[in-house]
Amino acid sequence: MKQIPERERPYEKCEREGAAALSDTELLAVLLRSGTKGENALTLSQRILSGSEGIGILGLHQFRLNRLRKIRGIGRVKSIQLSCIAELAKRLSKASYSEGVSFDKPASIAGYYMEEMRHKRQEVMKLLMLNAKSRLVGETDISKGTVNASVVTPRELFIEALEKNAVFIILLHNHPSGEVTPSREDLLVTERIKKAGALIGIDLLDHIIIGNNRYLSFCEQKLL
Repeated sequence: MKQIPERERPYEKCEREGAAALSDTELLAVLLRSGTKGENALTLSQRILSGSEGIGILGLHQFRLNRLRKIRGIGRVKSIQLSCIAELAKRLSKASYSEGVSFDKPASIAGYYMEEMRHKRQEVMKLLMLNAKSRLVGETDISKGTVNASVVTPRELFIEALEKNAVFIILLHNHPSGEVTPSREDLLVTERIKKAGALIGIDLLDHIIIGNNRYLSFCEQKLL
């Protein structure tokens, strides 16, 4: 960084103006600390972000360790740093909602799980289990890949719910495309689980689809 004028160096700029004044490239450069041979941390950071699928810093969520290591100048240590930065961002976002999340409000639930779910490359369905006061008593992933009736079986789902003494359940899954329109399979799975729950006294309160900074609630759309 020595060849960069002092006023433009990220560390000095942060001390002088605060972290909020730094660009995405500058923030990433500070966290990476160093560049590589013939390339400072700022240039390396700019190259990483420009290659992140055209979506800038959000693209870091899409990178896996093996893909990061294919970037020139990124070895074992820096690939781990970048992976941990992305994971920390997701956890910070989720933690910021944790105190005020209300499991009887779809928007609140979607906000709580948004950063965790919207960057996933494949569909993941979560089962949220609630007590009589609509407080979360457990959550678990019940399927990965395309959500369909052959993968999401009521038997395994309700075994989990019964073990947690759940009174209500909520289904939550993401659409990697970013769109939230329910598919035919989404509708069939929801109806199947709703009927099975009614037989054993565990009500399905909602099925929420997470897209790219948007969500769809079956309850709000009167699809339940």
